Order: sequence, then structure tokens, then C-alpha cells
Amino acid sequence: MSQVTVAARPPEPDFEAITDEELIVYREAENGWRASGAARAILGEPDPGAAIEWREVALPGRDLPVRVYRPAPADGDEAAAQTDLPLVVHVHGGGFVGTAAQCDWTSSRLAARLPALVVSVEHRLVAPDSPLANAADDGWDALQHVLRHVEQWGVDPARIAVFGESFGGLISALTAVRARDAGLELRAQVLVNPVVDVTDTMDGYPSVAEYAYSPTRAMPLLRLLRRLAVPPGTDSRAFSPLYADDLSGLAPALVVVPTQDAVADHGRRYAERLREAGTPVRLSEYPGARHAFLTLPGVEPQAEAAQAEIIAFLGAALAK
Repeated sequence: MSQVTVAARPPEPDFEAITDEELIVYREAENGWRASGAARAILGEPDPGAAIEWREVALPGRDLPVRVYRPAPADGDEAAAQTDLPLVVHVHGGGFVGTAAQCDWTSSRLAARLPALVVSVEHRLVAPDSPLANAADDGWDALQHVLRHVEQWGVDPARIAVFGESFGGLISALTAVRARDAGLELRAQVLVNPVVDVTDTMDGYPSVAEYAYSPTRAMPLLRLLRRLAVPPGTDSRAFSPLYADDLSGLAPALVVVPTQDAVADHGRRYAERLREAGTPVRLSEYPGARHAFLTLPGVEPQAEAAQAEIIAFLGAALAK
């Protein structure tokens, strides 16, 4: 995939009245802006110590784009590229809009400073013809593909973590459960402002009531996400980690919660459920921070501290 440069960010539409066709047009324009150099004043500059490239992962019936970050070889010597790196499978947020490129600031720093191979999944976005099940499969299938080709990717299969933000936190939480069920041992999971409930109770939390329309218009986004993610007839509990029957035996978790966020209680409740199940978990709250703050270092002062905490957590978890 190539970056698209656009002059200005498209205006946010009315998500309560948007048509399917308007959503697709907005998504393409917004993602073009997020992947452009114009966005970096808000989204942050990539770490020069990381090499970044798009790759295609060949899966049965489809090719899945992934954005790959690895420590940059010393003096540009490709032959000296590091191998046997820990693996971090990252999933960006957004649900029906978003791109791995919007997370270059953090993903590149993970690659350079852990160091690690970071594979950020350009999952299928939810749409009328693409429910949450597709995005969930993309996260899991990307992880499995890399582990089937560890020599090609240069990773240590014994040192794996998953990391997701917002809707990506949902996919990463589902991936952690699938990994446990498949007998795959993950070292860690990092869930930043995760959405973990896509049932009818998705918007029934105190934090949703408090921050439904400020500092962002979260309620229309949540309603649109649920409509697209879980079509009628879908078992929404099967895609809601908060309602999983068994959360024991999962990878140790860091749950990062910005407090001025409609889905703050999603993260809090999920941390409670993990703790009750005996899964090690650290709940870390950032007072006054807004949803998606980790991707907005240009306007969110606590993004730096959260990124440092995540790097330290993963560094300890992925150490040899």
C-alpha cells in the first residue's frame, strides 16, 4: 500500500444519518489523510530507528496488508538486520475507519526501543458487507501466518505479545482468548481504551452516559459501530470479551484507560473480570486523557507517558 497525500482532513460527517455510500467515501478520504505527512503534526513522527514497510500476507482466499516495523539496520546495512526478535502483533483502532499508518508513532518506537518486530494488521474495516468477524479473523490469521514462517520474519516464537487500541483492543482481546484455546502461549496483551462489549449493553455504562457527546460525539459512533459490526442474527456475546465464559489462563494484561472516554468503563470492567479469573492484569488510568489519546501525541500530553509505560511493560514481558 502506498501513502496518499491529501491537503486537508475531511470534515466529520453526521454519523447518526450517514448512508453506507457516504461512509465509504468518508472512510477513504479520512484514511488518506491519516496516512499522509500532513497528519503527523497530530499523529506524531515515526522513530528514525525503525524501518517501516507495507507487506502482503497471503492467506486462504485473500491477501492481508500489514505494516511492518523492525529495528533499522546499523548504517543501513540490510545484511545486519536483527533476527530472533520478539513479535508484537498490533491492531489499530477505528472500526469502520482507520489505518495502521495512524499508529506509526508508537509502533515504530516499539520496534526501535524494545527492540521487536511489530506487525500492524490492516484489518478489514466493518461495513455493511464486512462484519466484526472478518476483522477478528484478520488479527488471528496474521499472528498465525507469522508464526508459521518465523525464519522468514526473523522472530522468536516464544516471545509474542498482542497490542490493540479501541476497536483494535477488541480484536487483540479476542486474539488472546483464541491463542489460549489453541495452546499458544502469549507473553502479554496490551489493550488501550478497548471496546470489549458489542452487545445491547455496549452503551449502557456510566462513562458512556458522561462522555456520550463530549469531548467527542462518541454515542453516534458506538451505535454505528454496533450496527455494522454485529448484523442481526449474530451472536454479539461471542465477539464481546467482557462476556466470555472463561478469562482464566490468558496472557498478562496491561489495560490502559483514558478517563475522559465514553468507553472507559469497558476497560475498567474488563480488567475486573480478568482479575477475578486469575489472569494477571494492570489497570492504568490517565486522568483527563481522551479516547485514542495514544495516537494523538501532537495534542494529547499524556500520550508520551502512556507510550513509555507500554514499552516498559512489553520490554519486561518479552525479555529472554
